[in-house]
Amino acid sequence: MFCYDLIMINQNAYLDAMGIQVWQEQTAAPAEFASSDWDELQKQAHACALCDLHKTRTHVVFGVGNKQAEILLIGEAPGANEDLQGEPFVGRAGMLLNSMLKSIGLKREDVYIANILKCRPPGNRDPLPQEVALCTPFLTQQIVLIKPKVIVAVGRISAHFLLNTTEAMGRLRGRQYQYSVNEIPLFVIYHPAYLLRSPGEKAKAYLDLLTIKKFLDS
Repeated sequence: MFCYDLIMINQNAYLDAMGIQVWQEQTAAPAEFASSDWDELQKQAHACALCDLHKTRTHVVFGVGNKQAEILLIGEAPGANEDLQGEPFVGRAGMLLNSMLKSIGLKREDVYIANILKCRPPGNRDPLPQEVALCTPFLTQQIVLIKPKVIVAVGRISAHFLLNTTEAMGRLRGRQYQYSVNEIPLFVIYHPAYLLRSPGEKAKAYLDLLTIKKFLDS
């Protein structure tokens, strides 16, 4: 079972992001949790029944890509296509994300892609705080194991959770942040699904990707 303290850290951060003020000292993941290997972590995720999302999922969407990637992209939760295929960012949004990566010389298999939630919320609704609190230890451990050089928050919900903020996306993008106690550089980009609805923002998204590439090349 996952560490209670780690669950509470993620839950409190998300509640605070929703405007429910909490305070708790941050601590690193305990050694026994940090030592879990990748196959065991994935096995635990696929067997997880900690919240009600396991009752409606088709597949657990654990993540995909290079486990030694310099870049870790984090979205919010699987959608309908992801739930059916068991892979994050597929369908039209996934195709656009692939094109976005290609624009800075990257392929999908060069990065690792994961979500905050590993199971699809019914009707693609926003993740609930309790779901996030129970699921994010998987993501926390993925970060520990991958050791990315950069984290990219893909979309509003991911950015709000990872940065513990409610600031508008337009103000979050284009800047460099530090993630958690590990101080991993973090950047925010628009979600591909948003760009499909608002193609006029694609130029800004490209500039953000160039900023990330410049950081990686430096």
